[in-house]
Amino acid sequence: MYATRALRMTPTMRMMRLPREDQSAHTVSQRLRKLRKIPAELIPLGVVVAFAVFAAGYSSFRKFFVDHNLRLGRQNRKDEPAEHH
Repeated sequence: MYATRALRMTPTMRMMRLPREDQSAHTVSQRLRKLRKIPAELIPLGVVVAFAVFAAGYSSFRKFFVDHNLRLGRQNRKDEPAEHH
């Protein structure tokens, strides 16, 4: 009979020490080299998401600072109780 994996007591791939990958890129050139590992199919998705985030930020900024009908503060404070000074 053959010994099962549990009885052989050999370390599995998870338990074996893997070579340490360079997790932290220290220089700009190292970071740019890491961009090559991104699959080409994800680049258009990244462009679309980046444009959507930019458009949302621009629209929000424009709405808050250009629209004068937008109420950013409280109004009609007559109904509130007077503050004690």
